[in-house]
Amino acid sequence: MAKGSCFLFLGPEIGEKQDAIAEIRSRLCKQSGRAYVEETSFYAGETPVSTMVSVLQNASLFADTRLILIKSAEVLKKKEEIELLGAYLAHPQDDTTLILISEAVSLAKALETPVPSGNKRIFWELFENRKIDWVRSFFKRPGYQINEDGIERILEMVENNTEALRQECSRLMLFLGKDRTITGEDVEKWLSHTREESAFTLFSRIAEGDLAKSLTTLHTLLMAKESPPAILAGLVWCFRKLRDYDALVESGEADDLEFKKIGLGSSKSRKDYEQASRRYNARAADACLALTAEFDILVRSSGTGLETILMDFYLYKIHQVR
Repeated sequence: MAKGSCFLFLGPEIGEKQDAIAEIRSRLCKQSGRAYVEETSFYAGETPVSTMVSVLQNASLFADTRLILIKSAEVLKKKEEIELLGAYLAHPQDDTTLILISEAVSLAKALETPVPSGNKRIFWELFENRKIDWVRSFFKRPGYQINEDGIERILEMVENNTEALRQECSRLMLFLGKDRTITGEDVEKWLSHTREESAFTLFSRIAEGDLAKSLTTLHTLLMAKESPPAILAGLVWCFRKLRDYDALVESGEADDLEFKKIGLGSSKSRKDYEQASRRYNARAADACLALTAEFDILVRSSGTGLETILMDFYLYKIHQVR
């Protein structure tokens, strides 16, 4: 990989995206002959583009190879910002590898065009069969055994990206040995026990229509240092699942097999979505998704000082959707 490289990593699959970044990081270390590479991360919306470009254009005083990440790149909307960063992408600094990162699947044309086509990747969410294989392989490699019900419960309880799956499967391994097969009951017991509050329990409170409980759960998550973007990403996953649930019920083909196909095999998970469906039909679920995306941009672009206020207001607005 030549110096002065720019990459564009898009899409909702966080884990594979992080693996690709780690591969670039490792390659830079080998090329420079160092154990680590100088690395800087920026969040679009928090740091002015002029500041980012200034850092990009000025060589490091301490290293001859740099890796710079610009996260939440979809926030960049202003013409002058896009043109400024686009000009840098067309002529990157020799000592710098820049990666633009976004959960969106496209950015402004002026940001995409200067990046070589071979350096652009969209990381899509895993299809259901790939998720099943991923979880099974994750346990099998270190010598653990898990049955189909256990895999199914993990996929119901964990956000649909390999980073979240990796964290929760690793957590299970801390409590369960290799001398027995992990079951759905084990998954239910240990994941629920070790994650008293999560984006999924917050969704359950939203489904109940209880704003006070929703706010309590949110503040518990924030005090536990859960980031607002991560909470909102979990809720996006839940509202997408709700849309699938609504469509299945409306089709008149809602049986156990069909529910399993959309990742709702257990009666417990189905109960949450049945309750949510009474409050939010398909149209309302779409409105909730749009509102969540809007607040994700607001939270990322407003800095940490306003996060709690914005998240409180988000929950108030979500509870008003009909």
